[in-house]
Amino acid sequence: MVGGGPSGAACAYWLAEAGHDVLLLEKKRYPREKTCGDGLTPRSVKQLHDLGLAEDLAGHHRFSGLRSIAFGRTLELEWPSHPDFPDFGYVVTRKDLDHLVAQRAVKAGAALWEETEATAPVITDGVLSGVVVKRKAGPVSPGAPVTEEVSARYVVVADGANSRFGRAMGTSRNKAYPMGMAIRGYYESPRHDEPWIESHLDIRDRRGNVLPGYGWIFPVGDGRVNVGVGLLSTFNQWKDVNTSHLMDAFAHHAPASWEINEETSCGAPTGGRLPMAFSVGPRVGPNHVVIGDAGAGINPFNGEGIAYAYETGRMAAEAVGAALAGGGGAALAEYERRLQDEYGLYYRVARAFVHIIGRPQLMRALVSTGMRSRSLMEWMLRIMANLLRPDELGPAEAAYKAVAAMARLAPSR
Repeated sequence: MVGGGPSGAACAYWLAEAGHDVLLLEKKRYPREKTCGDGLTPRSVKQLHDLGLAEDLAGHHRFSGLRSIAFGRTLELEWPSHPDFPDFGYVVTRKDLDHLVAQRAVKAGAALWEETEATAPVITDGVLSGVVVKRKAGPVSPGAPVTEEVSARYVVVADGANSRFGRAMGTSRNKAYPMGMAIRGYYESPRHDEPWIESHLDIRDRRGNVLPGYGWIFPVGDGRVNVGVGLLSTFNQWKDVNTSHLMDAFAHHAPASWEINEETSCGAPTGGRLPMAFSVGPRVGPNHVVIGDAGAGINPFNGEGIAYAYETGRMAAEAVGAALAGGGGAALAEYERRLQDEYGLYYRVARAFVHIIGRPQLMRALVSTGMRSRSLMEWMLRIMANLLRPDELGPAEAAYKAVAAMARLAPSR
């Protein structure tokens, strides 16, 4: 397992729980910081409960839904009821969360090598047979880096959005697909334990122009809030946007009651680019699979990646387990089929949606219209968080109808 983030650790757990020998490689030592919004939607919570972490999550900040703010209007939207998902979320820093899941994998029987980087694949007779790893310390030379080869029948690539190992295995990004750009920081705030995560849908640059993206304020519950902004590459000027300046502008315009300023800052914000909508592939080889952010599993509708990391990690574990049981490469191919069955049409609709809102004038019109209708925003929350109930329209059909309605609002030129 190359990478100990959400997808890698979850995959390691499910494989180890099924009785397979698993080695989880983590480049750093837990607990370690990761740039993230830290918000866990009901989809994430469901997967974490299935991992047996319900009691551990209960000690973290729980929230009821989303407070949307735009153009002077505010709507507080509770998570919808759903037979398969809880109606609440948590805010848990990745520093804590990834450590919890990795520990759970170890408890299930996975071996964990921390401070170990997978630097290259090992190819034998044209076939992947393991990985070259660089360990910070080893039994021969304690304290000094040690490079060695580790044999493996199957390799799971889970080293994140900037997947070097994936690229070494031949993955690449389809540049026609959307990419996100996000930055976040922590601030001390008197509102650190509010029951809502807050989304600002009218973020602006220094000149006051509304941009296609959103700003967030997520209460962490420990005296801090996670504050950030995200922007979409479907905006034709996105490369010219300085995210640090955009973050400063958002912090400046945020409601004063949050007390987000230089004095309350807990440190410099960090950010990165986020490939979305399965824009990275191929995700399956003769004896390897690519999961989570390494395969661009992020939902373009809302920038959510953690839930899809856990879900793709679980799907990959089932496929690898079947391969180990004798199914071989045909069993691995089932992983890609499951991805397409579960997310393919939904993500195609999401890509269409983000191309529509990449036009600032249209984004402003859509958000302004939506904020006048609670029922419309509740419907959009269900679609964008992928939480439609089975008794409602199928997710793809509903999303198509919503996107089509939005497209009709587009100016003719």
